[in-house]
Amino acid sequence: MRKVCEGFDAELKEFNCDADHVHLLVHYPPKVALASLVNSLKGVSSRILRRDFTDRVIHATMDGRFWSPSYFAGSCGGAPLSVVKEYIAQQKRPDRRPAGNGGIRSPDLKAGALSQDQR
Repeated sequence: MRKVCEGFDAELKEFNCDADHVHLLVHYPPKVALASLVNSLKGVSSRILRRDFTDRVIHATMDGRFWSPSYFAGSCGGAPLSVVKEYIAQQKRPDRRPAGNGGIRSPDLKAGALSQDQR
C-alpha cells in the first residue's frame, strides 16, 4: 500500500481494517485525483489478497470484484493528525472497544477528500 501511495507522491500515514472495510490515513498533494489513488489502492490490494489468500478470497468476492466500487473519503484538516491516527489505530481492536467507537471521539471529518494535513 505504501508503494502505491509513493507512486502518487502520497504518504500512507496509518492503515487498519475491520471485518468488511479498511481505514487509511493518506497525505497526498492537491494535484492527485483522489478517485485514481483509491482505485489503484483497491486494485493492488485485491490482486495481493487474491494471490496470497486464494482459498479464502473466492468466497468473499462480489460478482468477480473483491472491493465494492464505493468508498468514503473525508478531510481531517480540522482535527490534529495524532487524533486521527489514534482513531484509526483503535479500529483494529474490537476487544478493547466498548459499544460505539471506544470512547475516542470521531475526528472532525468532512466529506470530500482524504487528509491533506498541514505539516
